[in-house]
Amino acid sequence: MAVADDRAAGALYVVATPIGNPEDLSSRARRILAEADLIACEDTRRAARMLAAFAIRTPAVSYFEHNERRRTPELIERMRAGATIALISDAGTPVISDPGFRLVRAALDAGIRVAAVPGPSAAIAALSVSGLPTDRFVFEGFLAARESARRGALKALARETRTIILYESPRRLSATLAEMASAFGEDRPAAVVREITKTYEETLRGALGELRERFAKQEARGEITIVVGGAPESERGGTDDIAGGALTIAELIDAGLSLKQASAVVAKRTGQSRRELYQRELARRDRDRRE
Repeated sequence: MAVADDRAAGALYVVATPIGNPEDLSSRARRILAEADLIACEDTRRAARMLAAFAIRTPAVSYFEHNERRRTPELIERMRAGATIALISDAGTPVISDPGFRLVRAALDAGIRVAAVPGPSAAIAALSVSGLPTDRFVFEGFLAARESARRGALKALARETRTIILYESPRRLSATLAEMASAFGEDRPAAVVREITKTYEETLRGALGELRERFAKQEARGEITIVVGGAPESERGGTDDIAGGALTIAELIDAGLSLKQASAVVAKRTGQSRRELYQRELARRDRDRRE
């Protein structure tokens, strides 16, 4: 097999695929997918339909949440032996709220080249058309399904100064908007982006209270991305809160989260180590007991 100019033997390519419109698959992505030795994908049947549309005949293997721990060593061994593997998700950029981080990390640890083939991302696409500030933003993925954890996360995000991007299922959209309006305030500007790049794409912009009322009456359908403006100056907390220190963890615990859950929320919000936050809070409690 001929090796392309920008690919080396024994490599992992993280390849973005369309989130709706098939025309969004880049020419480079098509070439990498066609020339790879193997494609690792969430759903082989779904991937097969996309690959067939572009006459790509590269074999595919499933790689999803419930088999990634077992599958990762197999893929690493194949790349160590010289294979080039392309990682794709069901839609958009892999690893972003999708399986793949474990494989990327393992490949790097094994000294295997990892390269990005950038392209569509629902989060970035939604942000770009939301009409909300784009200079600083935070991506939260899907909120926790458990009510107490979800509300705790929203309480922590209420003072977030950056634009917030989340994914949500259509079934839970109405409830989530209601919880956001309660935690952030009814007047906080937001946008609900539905079915982006697809035939029935729709972007609804307005205050959280207005959007809550809209979707309380009309059930949403399709893939949903929510973009919410950051907290205005008058609502911003102190330095400790923004930094995600012990005070924020304590507030989340007061809201009903366990220490482990609260540490995970703050770690996701700030980029700090969950383990370090957890240990720091335990040390603080120990100091308080001794005093």
